[in-house]
Amino acid sequence: MTKIEKIVLSYSGGLDTSIILKWLQETYGCEVVTFTADLGQGEEREPARAKAEMAGVKDIRIVDLREEFVSDFVFPMLRANALYEGQYLLGSSIARPLIAKRLVGIAREVGADAVAHGATGKGNDQIRFELAVNALDPSIKVIAPWRQWNIRSRTQLLDYAEKHRIPVPSDKRGEAPFSIDANLLHTSTEGKSLENPAEVAPDHVYQRTVDPVDAPDTPEFITVGFERGDPVSVNGKAMTPAALLIELNGLGGRHGVGRLDLVENRFIGMKSRGIYETPGGTILLAAHRGIESITLDRAAAHLKDEIMPRYAELIYNGFWFAPEREMLQALIDQSQAFVSGEVTLRLYKGSASVISRASPIRLNGLRLRSWAARNGR
Repeated sequence: MTKIEKIVLSYSGGLDTSIILKWLQETYGCEVVTFTADLGQGEEREPARAKAEMAGVKDIRIVDLREEFVSDFVFPMLRANALYEGQYLLGSSIARPLIAKRLVGIAREVGADAVAHGATGKGNDQIRFELAVNALDPSIKVIAPWRQWNIRSRTQLLDYAEKHRIPVPSDKRGEAPFSIDANLLHTSTEGKSLENPAEVAPDHVYQRTVDPVDAPDTPEFITVGFERGDPVSVNGKAMTPAALLIELNGLGGRHGVGRLDLVENRFIGMKSRGIYETPGGTILLAAHRGIESITLDRAAAHLKDEIMPRYAELIYNGFWFAPEREMLQALIDQSQAFVSGEVTLRLYKGSASVISRASPIRLNGLRLRSWAARNGR
């Protein structure tokens, strides 16, 4: 085994990463720095600090990344109207490159020669983390305990925790009914009781949205303002990116907007059933397409729609930092120069419908006027 001097661990404070922390300390006999990213998952971050301290960690990093997450990752993706396989708003996929970016940044700061993550060997996240780290700093080693250790079952995991006096919450002692990933953009629930796609997902799976059947019987009307392709206001009130998404999550959630039951094709070659809730993102996608409908030239709009599946697939497969994604982003961002104005939507019983749109941009002949201006005519 290559000698490792210091490791930065992506640490949630949950049972799995608490066990991984202890395993890294035992296996590599070196200092482990913990990094906890606040992406708006709705959990208190301080319990993670307390657990890390209890495990003897001296350098504990808890970083609020909510604004950076929305402004530098979610919004650029939104400009592309990105949907994987025509439906999935990529809530988990778009969070991984930011976590990896900060892992690498901390590793460089503290002089660590390795980073570690808690992604299993069955899903996409292991690939997303590792591709991102490789793109940002190939000299840093990536440690993936779930692919390296000899723990192969939930029982063995709990036995390890008991042996090393790692507290196990009472609700974690049995087989987990499903796994949950959450951030400001979405909540993802998958595995165990959801693995059979023929079975209807139970109501308690949903956490951010009411059942559309139980949503208010009266529609709610909201207006989203855009500047150069990015949302900047709700109902005339200017907001930071994270605050705006939080506001739309609340509005969409109470009207049952943004539910998705999807069987997707994973990068590693298997199919997976997931339940996604993306209330704010669903509203923003509808609103963005609404403002583009009156501000984008026809040819530009059609070209964007042609490249969108490729762009979405790159994000899903972990290639956020790849040159081809950056090339596509440059094209997409160029198209957004005149995508400004306001869109009004009706939220009702699970739907977010555009009912009006307005922009100061004069669309008719815009491409020809721009061409003339560039050529001094």
